[in-house]
Amino acid sequence: MGQDYYAVLELGRGATDADIKKAYRKLALKNHPLKCKEPRAPERFRQLAEAYDVLSDPMKKGIYDKFGEEGLKGGIPLEFGDENPWAVGYVFHNNPDKVFKEFFGGDNPFAEFFAEDGSELIPPFGGLRGRGTMKQDPPIVRDLYLSLEDLFYGCTKKIKVSRRVMNEDGQTSTVRDKILTIDVQPGWKQGTRITFEKEGDQGPNIIPADITFVVQEKLHPRFKRANDNLTYVATIPLGKALIGCTVDVRTLDGRLLSIPINDIVDPKYCKVVPGEGMPLLQDPRRKGDLLIYFNICFPKKLTPDKKMLLKSALLS
Repeated sequence: MGQDYYAVLELGRGATDADIKKAYRKLALKNHPLKCKEPRAPERFRQLAEAYDVLSDPMKKGIYDKFGEEGLKGGIPLEFGDENPWAVGYVFHNNPDKVFKEFFGGDNPFAEFFAEDGSELIPPFGGLRGRGTMKQDPPIVRDLYLSLEDLFYGCTKKIKVSRRVMNEDGQTSTVRDKILTIDVQPGWKQGTRITFEKEGDQGPNIIPADITFVVQEKLHPRFKRANDNLTYVATIPLGKALIGCTVDVRTLDGRLLSIPINDIVDPKYCKVVPGEGMPLLQDPRRKGDLLIYFNICFPKKLTPDKKMLLKSALLS
């Protein structure tokens, strides 16, 4: 009869994942060769590692529960083989220290305080540093510069990142490139954050960092954005500010708008053109407004005759 991994961990067949972790924590600490000096401690420590390696993996555990150690290590019946990657048979890597290190997150299991039953004790002036849990690296934040046209229409941006990826041995790593794809939605604003979870460097005993891109708007030659609105500054001479004019504006989508200005334009005047701004994120078919401000050019000098005409028109 094959080895009983549940018995190795002093568990029953109905043990939960939490039970398996708790049992391995308790027994691995108790039987670690650095702590236990009994002659059989190294072999017991190895058996505990193998049992945890199998029972903590849902796929391996499922095969073991159904076919036992013989099926797990010798391969399961052929009628099941096409669907199960473990059909070729499981081989323990025979490195109990690797299992222990990955579980506790470090090399020294006795750097902090544990009770005899494996539970954690709270030391004075602080606490445990989280053995048994992996720590995630802080997020990597990068700017993503987009033009107003990108944010008006929406687009797809592909960004190549280089990151460290763990090799199969679980100890060494290789730098590899990966393409991250960002689908820019019409109406996104400056400050929009796009996060790719756990796409940072991989390493032993760490959770890879999230990579976050933050939208930044590029300067535009014609427009400035104000929330969902676009602002445009038209330069007109003083005469047209007083008697009216037509302002031509080329939109982001290439149309030419001819906007009649019938009011007297003062330095604070703003002409609002509804529906010619940026798409609304909630409904891109709707848009904000175009706000036209004016830079009024005054004449540098006037002839006496023109001064008389202005005096007659404006001051009489």
